[in-house]
Amino acid sequence: MAVNVLIIAAHPDDEILGMGGTISKHTSQNDDVTIIYMATGITARRELSNDKHEIKNIPKITQQQWQKEINQLRIDAKKSAKLLSVKNVKFYDFPDNEMDGIQLLKVVKIIEKEIKETKPDRIYTNHYGDLNVDHKVVGNAVLTACRPSGFLVKEILCFEVLSSTEWSYPYNFSPNYFSNIEKHLTKKVNAMKLFKSEIREFPHPRSSENIRNVAARWGSVCGFKAAEAFELIRKIEK
Repeated sequence: MAVNVLIIAAHPDDEILGMGGTISKHTSQNDDVTIIYMATGITARRELSNDKHEIKNIPKITQQQWQKEINQLRIDAKKSAKLLSVKNVKFYDFPDNEMDGIQLLKVVKIIEKEIKETKPDRIYTNHYGDLNVDHKVVGNAVLTACRPSGFLVKEILCFEVLSSTEWSYPYNFSPNYFSNIEKHLTKKVNAMKLFKSEIREFPHPRSSENIRNVAARWGSVCGFKAAEAFELIRKIEK
């Protein structure tokens, strides 16, 4: 039976770094996959005052350039989704790396609306303990929106994001669910390469080589050549 999957990611590329192989696996099994991005991924670029070291509301880049970068990132996200055979993608406009300044209830209400519309069997989202503040907010907002009342989401899993999860202190990503992606690792790497502004050279965590290294590492934990790791937060059997 097909699984209805909802992926709620703080930024474009989070879902590829954390579960690109698993996304490919889902779509190859004819599961229905929807990806929702909460923040723009661009708007954290601010100028600092020389005397007060305070953040100004004036971007280093012009408004036109800023919008161009957002548009390009979204084009890359759509190309990546298409490569993984994902048909449903939606973008919200919360400011990048500033979601800790947004009322949690506002984020929760949006997620509740998306859950009501998509009626997912399974939700994947950012880990609530990541270094990135947007990841923390989105992870916690998903858990709040998935309170066991109203529509019941059967499974909730958190994925890691390379260059955020492993840099957090204390490191509290404790995977207890692993997905074999031996047949999907190459597609994951190719999907990440489409994010031209985000892919990096080795030894950066977001490099193609490191993506393969991490997949091999998790694979060795569970007996496969390549795997992705998740923290299963909740599983409800009816």
